[in-house]
Amino acid sequence: MQPRIAICTGGQLGAFALEYIKSADLLIGADSGARFLISQGFRPDISIGDFDSVSEDELAIIRTKSGQTIACDPIDKDYTDTEMAVRLALDMQPRELVLLGALGTRFDHSLANVHLLALAAQQKVPATIIDEHNKITLLTDQATIEQLGYPNVSLLPLSLQVKGITLTGFQYPLTDAELSIGQSLGISNVLLSAVGRIEIKEGLLLVIQSRD
Repeated sequence: MQPRIAICTGGQLGAFALEYIKSADLLIGADSGARFLISQGFRPDISIGDFDSVSEDELAIIRTKSGQTIACDPIDKDYTDTEMAVRLALDMQPRELVLLGALGTRFDHSLANVHLLALAAQQKVPATIIDEHNKITLLTDQATIEQLGYPNVSLLPLSLQVKGITLTGFQYPLTDAELSIGQSLGISNVLLSAVGRIEIKEGLLLVIQSRD
């Protein structure tokens, strides 16, 4: 059976992540994300990265407590630690991928991690970035959206244009609409009930469910 994989990486992590970690079939710790997993009593199946965010003693613990450790040079590498973890996970053909700690104080890393959702979409693997306040997915065709404690739903194009957007069950519905990069029309919509539906005909659409 294809695994449900959770990746813990080096952004903001906390108690919110534990339910997703517990429900995963396979755990990957990217750099300091591996330290977080171990500190919470979990054994990473794989720890990966340059480990420049942990001490030598912490890295020794990570090596001991992980099923496998893949370390690389912090300078001679083409990908961030998170991208290495995502590419490794996608090679396993998971049925679902959850990224925890992918958002944080480094906006460049946060934005790059959001872009990694496109990498998963290319392989038709459902992928979600989750933190304490946000749940981010990338839509290429259609999806049913459940509120689940996130009252706000924002839509932002990741491609230059997204065409044929139709929203059902939202306070502000759309029918065969178009969004281009630079527009804020899709910000802060609200579901009218517990479930809504989003359909698009062309493009890549970020669906950001959020709570304050």
